[in-house]
Amino acid sequence: MIIAVDGPAASGKGLLSTLIAKKLDLVRLDTGLLYRAVGQALPDSVDLKIDKKIVINAAKNLKISDLENPALKSENSGVVASKVAVIPEVRQYLLKFQQKFGKNMPFGKRGVILDGRDIGTVVFPNADHKIFLTANANIRAQRRFAELGKKGIKVKYSRVLDDIISRDERDLERDISPLVMAEDAFLIDSSNLKPNQVLDIAIKYIFRDDKV
Repeated sequence: MIIAVDGPAASGKGLLSTLIAKKLDLVRLDTGLLYRAVGQALPDSVDLKIDKKIVINAAKNLKISDLENPALKSENSGVVASKVAVIPEVRQYLLKFQQKFGKNMPFGKRGVILDGRDIGTVVFPNADHKIFLTANANIRAQRRFAELGKKGIKVKYSRVLDDIISRDERDLERDISPLVMAEDAFLIDSSNLKPNQVLDIAIKYIFRDDKV
């Protein structure tokens, strides 16, 4: 079984995928971490010009162990990731990485679940189940702001909102694999829903008509 979960930044894809993976005994891959890991190869400043040679080489040689770096969870890492994600060669290498992951299911597991921006449209267009999770930009910014606050990271809400909007624009407007909902994806708007409610809706969709 392959489940694709797509959607904009801070829509709750990661949490939903984690909950589904736990409930259905799946292996999860947060594909956003791939781009964050690639961006980690750059100097520690988003203001510097992106060196394509560095990030392309990082994408080419990426290992699953590279995703365990705690620094990948930082807000700065997410900003850099959205910038390296527009580089065609980076996406090409990471596409192969994701497809290999999905086709090499660990023994004893029921399947895999991948969350990102183009899983249901590009990475696995024939995925068994596709979910597109979204939410209002202000709601997403509030969630991210609260998340950063719990981590002790002080930042202005306006900056968080601006980052969300900027990342949306980059994801939607890039020429290669833009953020778009697959025609056969199931849309969930989590703006006014709690995580357990989103999970219930997703599980009902996955088990519709006894397809699994």
